[in-house]
Amino acid sequence: MPDLSEAQANAVVELLRIAPVVGRLGEAFAAAGHELYLVGGSVRDALLGRLGNDLDFTTDARPDDIEALLSDFTAGVRGAAVWAIGKEFGTIGARVPAGKNQPDWVIEITTFRSDVYRPESRKPEVAFGDTLDGDLVRRDFTVNAMAIKIGEDSFVDPYGGLGDLAQGVLRTPGTPEQSFSDDPLRMMRAARFASQLRMRPAPEVLAAMAAMADRIEIISAERVRDELSKLLLTDAPRAGLAMLVASGLADHVLPELPAMRLELDEHHRHKDVFEHSLVVLEQAIDLERRRGHEPELVNRLAALLHDIGKPATRRFVGENKVTFHHHDVVGAKLVRKRLKALRFPGDVTDAVSKLVELHLRFHGYGDGQWTDSAVRRYVRDAGDQLERLHILTRADSTTRNRRKAERLRRSYDDLEDRIDRLAEEEELDALRPELNGDQIMEILGLSPGREVGEAYRYLLELRIEGGPIGEDAAREELLRWWAGRAGA
Repeated sequence: MPDLSEAQANAVVELLRIAPVVGRLGEAFAAAGHELYLVGGSVRDALLGRLGNDLDFTTDARPDDIEALLSDFTAGVRGAAVWAIGKEFGTIGARVPAGKNQPDWVIEITTFRSDVYRPESRKPEVAFGDTLDGDLVRRDFTVNAMAIKIGEDSFVDPYGGLGDLAQGVLRTPGTPEQSFSDDPLRMMRAARFASQLRMRPAPEVLAAMAAMADRIEIISAERVRDELSKLLLTDAPRAGLAMLVASGLADHVLPELPAMRLELDEHHRHKDVFEHSLVVLEQAIDLERRRGHEPELVNRLAALLHDIGKPATRRFVGENKVTFHHHDVVGAKLVRKRLKALRFPGDVTDAVSKLVELHLRFHGYGDGQWTDSAVRRYVRDAGDQLERLHILTRADSTTRNRRKAERLRRSYDDLEDRIDRLAEEEELDALRPELNGDQIMEILGLSPGREVGEAYRYLLELRIEGGPIGEDAAREELLRWWAGRAGA
């Protein structure tokens, strides 16, 4: 966190950078008799020296007036656009080109407002206000309850957000109970900010989260999903995830996490499976960076959830041994059920479930004595998730035994080398037999049906076991298989 003087200097630099578009926008609103304030996360990020081109504003103007002013502001500007998707919530958006080779400005302007959840409601009731202070007091945290008046560049901070930002403390403008009652999703947002901003929640914030955790159940699955995704995509999500579990929020939104806390992992060297999963997540994030990938939700969900099948499969053998047989298969089913409940897209659900099911596959081949057919089968089963499986499998090595860790690393290096070598010789990324379905039907005189599928699978198995054999040899093998099948 920056100190006060550094934060103020950051804000000055950022305001100068955005002055060309913000100044003209402020003049347009002032000419119409309205106030305009840069607000919330935009002010916070300006103080942190990392304000992007997405700018949030608030104003006393009503949505119709905002839309008219933005339409006039962007009129005749090539590439500009105005949208009113959030109009019922008081928000009008616009895109304004920033110049050659510069990202566009994305502007959202919202009427002063306060959103309140009634006890029985899953959606907020929107009420428009007339004062900036009334708007700021209903915001989630003090670090998001600061504003800068456009035109005057005066700083408005009625709840001490600047000091809290400098001290790294997460507090609410009013009481946390009132804030979390207004919008229970703010409890999850507190966990996200703990990771994203590296801030520690004030004791009263943590106490309110624990006392009100069950209130999160009135929030729609989609909003919970989006907030969880944002948390996972931070640079260091551990603190926020630990807070979800400690507060009891995870019991309501992702109960598989706290269920792992008391389960010893197979190495008996980690505090619990939940702790092991956090380490795997951290290592997967590090591998993402080192392998040149952007933050990736599927990778991180798979790392966090890869062992959620362990509680259901734990068995005690004798006095000192614990087994988790088939926790990969059970875990894949649990992942699918939970991600569907949270309304994750089907492709995300499928990918994470597949990775969880495959995360032990590497260890099934012993100490790296991989045949070519085993390599082909590994690639075939991973499909388009191969790179993610590489990351998950490597990240899942958390042993403290350096010799064992190095042996696992070398073994997986060898596997990736084998995959690369075979990929140069064969089309591993499109593993299929030399004959397609139409050719099979023509050779065997078949119509579409079950027998064609059986023949295709037979040829695919040949391809995996022996590598490419060419169309002529594939035809001979197909006829031999068909004759044997007919004789049987």
